[in-house]
Amino acid sequence: MECCEHLQVGQKVQDFQAQALLADGSFKDVKLADYKGKWLVVFFYPLDFTFVCPTEIQSFNKLYGEFKKLGAEVIASSTDSVYSHKAWVESALGKVKFPMLGDTGHQVARTFNVLVEDKGIALRGTFIIDPSGTLRSAVVNDLAVGRSVEETVRTLQAFQTGKLTGCGWKPGEKTLN
Repeated sequence: MECCEHLQVGQKVQDFQAQALLADGSFKDVKLADYKGKWLVVFFYPLDFTFVCPTEIQSFNKLYGEFKKLGAEVIASSTDSVYSHKAWVESALGKVKFPMLGDTGHQVARTFNVLVEDKGIALRGTFIIDPSGTLRSAVVNDLAVGRSVEETVRTLQAFQTGKLTGCGWKPGEKTLN
């Protein structure tokens, strides 16, 4: 499966809506339009109660304060129900600081073209959306390999400079223009 067959970097992201488990344990419908004017990181993971997925969610949780300092919001999404998310949070994960979408209808995964149709699960996709709703970064891993949340933070920081940044650029280093 090729990343973002329909949605490409530089394009506006189609609005989506799904029920989410919030940090306080309640449920709410969440849509892209709720985040207009803010940087947004949307990440997909295959399934609750698995092996690699909790390491990624815990890493996003650990670095959530860094995203907030950058004025960014974070949303997790899988094709599990919000009830599965809640059971996982309460029995194994512990508190999660950001919304977890229950994309049971697969609309959100299809919007970002990360749905593995024959399995009904999402690939490990990480997407950075700017305040105008434009997709700035799309990184998709196959099921077996977890992502680097630190690299997601660095990439967001680079986009927020509004300048050209070289390979491996870090905050405090010179930009190329």
